[in-house]
Amino acid sequence: MVIVPTGRMHVDELDADEALVRRLLAAQFPQWAELPIAALPAGGTDNAIFRLGDELSVRLPRRPAPWGGLLDKEFEWLPKLAPLLPLEIPTPVARGVPGDGYPHEWAIYNWLDGIDATCADLDLPRAAVDLAEFLAALRRIDPTGGPPPTAAAARSGYATRPRAPESARSPTRSTQPQ
Repeated sequence: MVIVPTGRMHVDELDADEALVRRLLAAQFPQWAELPIAALPAGGTDNAIFRLGDELSVRLPRRPAPWGGLLDKEFEWLPKLAPLLPLEIPTPVARGVPGDGYPHEWAIYNWLDGIDATCADLDLPRAAVDLAEFLAALRRIDPTGGPPPTAAAARSGYATRPRAPESARSPTRSTQPQ
């Protein structure tokens, strides 16, 4: 059995804290180096996320991994997708390079105000409709020229699995909002 240290999600997780973010900012983006920095209590599984001042966030990959090209895709596609979606998504503001002992590219994004859904008093029917509208908008976007599926998606079969014909879907499950 592998035991992950407290406060970490992965055995091979990189150290990332406010002091590292401050050093990276001071070296690469001094205009933001004096802004308040706060680690989010629950970041993503792939990135440690820090709030930077009132309008920005910083994302640092948590693990040593072949991240090659991921930021290229985000910097190209998130700004293109944002105006086509009914909910706000983070968009990139600046791109950092490895430094101060941190081995990966990292990025600064706009901050999305709100409350973490895990602790919010959600209107679940409204949230379900909002999510359905978001997914429907994603499906309407023409993927021509977009990045290919990741290797992980290809291995799962998700990216290549054909959609079941309408006649094969369960007649007891409605896809229409009630």
